[in-house]
Parts: sequence; structure tokens; C-alpha cells
Amino acid sequence: MHRSKSSSRCAAGRSARSSRSRSSDTDTSHALPASSIGSSSICRGRRKMTPMRSLQRAAVVLVLLSPWEPTPALAASSPGARRRYESIFSLGDSFTDTGNNPAVFAWYSIPDPVTRPPYGSTFFGRPTGRNCDGRLIIDFIAEALGLPYVPPYLGPPFGSPPASSGGSFRRGASLAVGGATALDAAFFRSRGILPAPSKFPLNASLSVQLDWFESHLKPSLCRTTTQAECEELLGRSLFFVGEFGVNDYLFALGKMSLQGIRSVVVPSIVQTIRQAIERLIITHGAKAVVVPGVIPLGCSPPVLFLFPEPDPAEYDAKTGCMPRHNELGRHHNAALQESLKELRAKHHGVSIVYADFFGPVMDMVESPRKLGFREDVLSVCCGGGHGKYNYNISVPCGDANASTCSRPSASLYWDGVHFTEAANRHISRSWLSSIS
Repeated sequence: MHRSKSSSRCAAGRSARSSRSRSSDTDTSHALPASSIGSSSICRGRRKMTPMRSLQRAAVVLVLLSPWEPTPALAASSPGARRRYESIFSLGDSFTDTGNNPAVFAWYSIPDPVTRPPYGSTFFGRPTGRNCDGRLIIDFIAEALGLPYVPPYLGPPFGSPPASSGGSFRRGASLAVGGATALDAAFFRSRGILPAPSKFPLNASLSVQLDWFESHLKPSLCRTTTQAECEELLGRSLFFVGEFGVNDYLFALGKMSLQGIRSVVVPSIVQTIRQAIERLIITHGAKAVVVPGVIPLGCSPPVLFLFPEPDPAEYDAKTGCMPRHNELGRHHNAALQESLKELRAKHHGVSIVYADFFGPVMDMVESPRKLGFREDVLSVCCGGGHGKYNYNISVPCGDANASTCSRPSASLYWDGVHFTEAANRHISRSWLSSIS
């Protein structure tokens, strides 16, 4: 495969894992206080990293839209769908972050590789802050619903608010931050998973993002409206809560056994997500909430790179994924779906949709050629690993020593845990079928 050189300076990625059988698991302030960001040692030259530093760096799943310009949706699935939702608000990590992570990095003058080529090269023709060669899942969903691409709440360029910030977020905003966790920093520190000084990106956790919405974004949206008008606006909005969990598991995998994670971390994550959903429904009048599950953790190149197993039996012979880590993802998704089922029974009239992340990704891993992807599906398109995964956390996509594949559309993974635009398109089709 022909590869072209790309340049940048420092990076991060996230992690995840996978399993043999696919088994789709669907169940039918603006001003950000400096104190809320915390310092980071993620990208400071090429210092040798300890395993924990590697995990922290890998968990910073950077991401979505940097020099944002309101872009009209390209297509709508139907007039009905176009009329139903007035806006999209998303909480999450790099899978739905539309440029907040570069803003966070800018607070400390830390270079963010997603602001450099070849990010954004497939669709936008320039880096946009997305951790992708083009559009993310949420971009395709916005297009299908006839909505503009969701702007980053922290604003372009990398932290500066849009000129018309008051009105720009009436059509939606992403509060997601690359590397964000569901659980707060205290959870990880109290269990010795992370050292006490560690703050970033744990200070952009789900509860922090929800506080941004409650304390800053919602008041700015409703400042010039009546309470009834504000409730109507939020009631006609589509809320995304997640994906959350992959970064939490990445941190935990470095310190805990899989069984320990299943029994302690999974229930805590699911409960945290559930509480956030209920706050959106009860306090803010949300009527439509989409809740993605986690990806196949054992099929993610960063996980395969960071947590290799010496025993060949730990890998699936057909896919090369790690089944036991995929089972962790399935366990999370099953617990999450059960919790959502309880919420639906409790909140009649509210649409609470589970978005299956696991199944569509396993489809592409197990049948790459059938879906238009190359056979070495676990190898990332943009990276500096030179091994079977082309992944090396010290030589990320955008680095001068990294290379980029000639056909991103034939790759599943873009820079590690993140997917190419082609893969995001495939996943979005599955999600859209559940969003009425």
C-alpha cells in the first residue's frame, strides 16, 4: 500500500477491545474556567512515557470541529425527520466532540495533532478538529435530519466563542471532549487507578459537561425567551449522551482485572449515564435521547497495542480481536440497555434510543470486503507503528514520522480507536434506523 507522509507533533488516542462473534447488542461557559481544565503532561515533546502516561495519552481521544463554519446539511432522510428536531446537543468523548478538545489543549498551549493534516482531508479539505479524515457519525445524523453540523461549545478557533454565540447554539452544540470519561476523577484516584495530580481529561467528565449545559449553555439559550419557549426548544431537540465508557475502561485496564472492571467499573458507569439522562429529562424537559453503547474493545488497535497477550489463544483466529475484552464491551452494553429499559418504563412519552456501536463495528471487522474495506481491517490508516496495526502511541497520526494510507475509504480505523469517515457512515445508517 502506498503511504504519504503527514506531519504534527504530539497526539493521543483512546482504546478499546473486541471478540470473535459479532452478536449485535441492540435491544430494541461558554467561558470555561481555567480551574476546570487542569494541567496535563500528555504532549510535551518526545519524552519516554511510563505505562500510565501511555494510558493517559491514549485516553485523550481528541477530536471534531475546529475552525467551525455553520455548514448546511447535505441531505435529509425525509421531510418528517427534518421537521421533528430543531437542534442536537451532545455530551460525550471524541466520537461526538466537534472541536472542544483543541480548545482545552489551547488553554495550556499544548499542540493538538487533530488541528494538522491529514485530519479532515477526505471531506472538509482541512483539519477541523475532528479525530477523523472527514465526517463523524453525528455529522451524518445531522445531515439526515436536515440540521447544520453541530458546533463545538467551546467554539472556534479552539476556544474563542463564535461572533454570534447567543444564536449559534439554538441549532445545537457539542459539549463532548476527546478523552472524556463517564466517571469523575475522584473515582479513579480513590482506587489508585490514576495518581492524584492527574486532572485532564477527567475534569471534562459527563458530570462536568452536564454542568456546562446547566450553568452556561441553557441559560444563554433561554435568556431571551419565556420559560415555555425554552422548554419547547429543548423538547424539540435531540440529545446524545455518549458514547461514554471506552476511556474509563482504558484507564481501568491498566490497573484492574477484567473481572474487577465488570463488577465495579461497569455498574458505576451505567449508573452515572442513567443519572445524567434523568437530569436531562426531569430538569430540562428532554423528549428525545440517544444513548450509544461502547465499541468492541478487543478489536481496537490501541488496546491491541497497549495490552498484548503472550498466549495466541487469547486472540480470535479469524478476526485477530481479543474475545475476553469484547465480552467486557458486551457486558457494558447489556447493562446499559437494561437500565434504559427501566427508564423508558418510568418516563412515558420520552424517546430513549439505544444506539448500537458494537454490532456495526463487528460487521466491518468480520466482513471487511463485503462492506468495502480492506482485509487487514485492524491496521489504522494514519499512524507510525509499522507493525500489523500501524499504531504507535509515540508516533501518532499527524506526526512527521507517521504515514497515511492512500485510500482512507477502504480503512475501518483512521488513527487508532477512531474510525474513518467511511466507517462512520456505515455506523450512522444503523443508528438512523432507530432514530425516528
